Amino acid sequence: MKRAAVRIVSHPLVRRDLALLRSRSTPEPLFRELLEEISLFLAYEIARGLPMSKTSVRTPVGRAEGVRLQGEEPAVAAVLRAGLGMVGGVLKLFPRAKVGHIGLYRDPGTLRPVEYYRKLPPGLDRRLVILADPMLATGHSAAMAADILKESGAKNIVLMCLVAAPEGVRTMRRAHPDISITAAALDEKLNSHGYIVPGLGDAGDRLFGTL
Repeated sequence: MKRAAVRIVSHPLVRRDLALLRSRSTPEPLFRELLEEISLFLAYEIARGLPMSKTSVRTPVGRAEGVRLQGEEPAVAAVLRAGLGMVGGVLKLFPRAKVGHIGLYRDPGTLRPVEYYRKLPPGLDRRLVILADPMLATGHSAAMAADILKESGAKNIVLMCLVAAPEGVRTMRRAHPDISITAAALDEKLNSHGYIVPGLGDAGDRLFGTL
């Protein structure tokens, strides 16, 4: 099987927003706003690969040829909690997208994910599914979420994250070599607690003010 790509979106506005997200002094309201904005930029890049079909529209003075999305709009599956902060950006591009939720928490001893909730829309086999998880650290949560999506019928999945660690990329490539990764940055490493360095801390805590 051909190994899926890892795409780092280096647009100047993404880099600007990411620097603000990383700053420990960024307040919660701005953090939420920036997370949604970067997610829109990342979803925009993911959308480049969507199939299109030709269409024709009537303008006030004539007819114009154009394109439209072929098939159904994508679905977005948010890994709880932090993935919720990325959904709004996707919905701004795809307002009719279906939204699913996968609840995972990380066992502090093993650093392994434990599932506690799943609610996914039907018809995932007919859609691109954007798996939204801001931090690709060890990669175990993203890999389990992808397992859950595939069990539910998804065949075309893209992982969308803010920051990835090399360890997480390796985990995803081993577990799901068919799933591409779109991220705003590939960071240096994980520390002894499984946090990305330099990273931006716990995205869920910063998003919801539970530091």
